Amino acid sequence: MNKQVIEALKRARYKVLTKSQDLEEVYRLRYSCYRAERSIAENERCIMSDAFDKTPNCVHVAVEIDGEIVAAVRLHLVSKLSLMSPTLEVFPEILDDLKHGETVLDSTRFVIAPEARKQRVPLHFLVLRIPFLATMFYDIDLALAAVRVEHTAFYRRYLGYEVAMEPRSYPGLRKPIQLLTTKVREQRAAVLARTPVFGPVHEIPQSNIAFPDLSGVYVASKDGGSEAA
Repeated sequence: MNKQVIEALKRARYKVLTKSQDLEEVYRLRYSCYRAERSIAENERCIMSDAFDKTPNCVHVAVEIDGEIVAAVRLHLVSKLSLMSPTLEVFPEILDDLKHGETVLDSTRFVIAPEARKQRVPLHFLVLRIPFLATMFYDIDLALAAVRVEHTAFYRRYLGYEVAMEPRSYPGLRKPIQLLTTKVREQRAAVLARTPVFGPVHEIPQSNIAFPDLSGVYVASKDGGSEAA
């Protein structure tokens, strides 16, 4: 699998989205993906977006192949400077378990274009590199994954997540979501030993991600510089 992902990385580009045109393209991609699984209701605009898409601690990252956005994920950086996060709205108890000053990465809206899936490119690995690299860059303590029950096994096998909360209703979705969490520093070495391509691949420059600094919105829980992604 690592070889297949490496070959896919050579074709792909990561893009941090800030322009409204790019974001609308992702909102339409989300809509088509969630509608294909009948997870959301129809709407006339064929767009899937919410207020969390525009919070200051939100980072949108897409995967492009041949200049076309084929996958994307939304990240929320939670620290003492900003406690806003879609998953924490549904599972607020998680904040009670965090020590003062610890940080959280909340990854949501994981989507892959249906037509891209048919090409058998391992895009799910390319997309899951995004939050993994983000935990390194932002020096995260705890990562969240709010996923459907049928996706739990993948996160546990490859990324060391554990079930934290039983499934609950998630705003706007027809199917319940289960909360998984992982203490990323404790799991990082094991994850990279199993699947090295989740980490930096320096021989493929375009596999890096230019994460924004987010100064004034996010602060790490300990001193020290961020790791390059």
